[in-house]
Amino acid sequence: MVLSSPHSSRLKYLSLGVLVLQTTSLVLTMRYSRTLKEDGPRYLASSAVVSAEVLKIFACTLLVFIENNFSVQLLKEEIVNKPVETMKLAIPAVIYTLQNNLLYVALSNLDAATYQVTYQLKILTTALFSVSMLGKRLGIYQWLSLLFLMAGVTLVQWPTESEGDSEQKILSASSQFVGLMAVLMACVSSGFAGVYFEKILKETKQSVWVRNIQLGLFGFVFGFVGMIVYDGQRVRQSGMFQGYNTITCTVVALQALGGLVIAVVIKYADNILKGFATSLSIIVSTLISYYLLEDFNPTGVFFLGAVLVIAATFLYSNERKPASSSAIKV
Repeated sequence: MVLSSPHSSRLKYLSLGVLVLQTTSLVLTMRYSRTLKEDGPRYLASSAVVSAEVLKIFACTLLVFIENNFSVQLLKEEIVNKPVETMKLAIPAVIYTLQNNLLYVALSNLDAATYQVTYQLKILTTALFSVSMLGKRLGIYQWLSLLFLMAGVTLVQWPTESEGDSEQKILSASSQFVGLMAVLMACVSSGFAGVYFEKILKETKQSVWVRNIQLGLFGFVFGFVGMIVYDGQRVRQSGMFQGYNTITCTVVALQALGGLVIAVVIKYADNILKGFATSLSIIVSTLISYYLLEDFNPTGVFFLGAVLVIAATFLYSNERKPASSSAIKV
């Protein structure tokens, strides 16, 4: 459906602007929060994931109430009275919980620019899972874009000579490797969970907000269990909200609201403009990472790789029938 009215056009570009702002802000604030040196303990990534799920549940519940004149009947019918349908969301929920924790690990070890570019490999994993799980067929431009994408990410991760003593170089290389592995695992989990979620959405006619509530409920349970297992001692010592500050709360809010923003973008915009928003976010993140965070020294090889990734994003989105267009949950 083509949006032609001035009101729809304004909503389209407004939603894309919000997506660029949300994506860029999340990456930069998350990176800043994980590298900020403060007195006292740093906040727990597992705690932030749980808090984001709670906030997302609250936001989606509020939207469902508004759409249904503040009646709880829909939630009771779709969640309580259909336990089998609700349980289907357990699989993507546990994968998304793992993915969200991995993103904190990645941004604790990678600069924002490298993370942003490398994380676009989720386009590749989503496409491959769409072909294998949904039987979708990719066009020639999409296959070509995937080649560009792999080449671009390879160049971005290409090792460069760095100044400093050998011990510092080893630590830097080790940190880079941990961050890269975390991003790659997040890309795989994002691709699988996104396609699985798309399959569920196509098989039922439930509201996307209800589905996100179901995801959030399972995500909260799995996230809380993970927090107790991996950070239980620290939680008992200093509490679940240790190290929280304004930056931490901002990260939690941005992560929770990210899926809602993408849902709006999918409703009002097309994939070409969504690809443009992703590319613009990469550029903005690179500039801020270099000029403000000062944790990134760009090279010619990095810029070549980034250009290839941006070109791949546009080329993939330019196909009339993209492999996946329902990445509601991020």
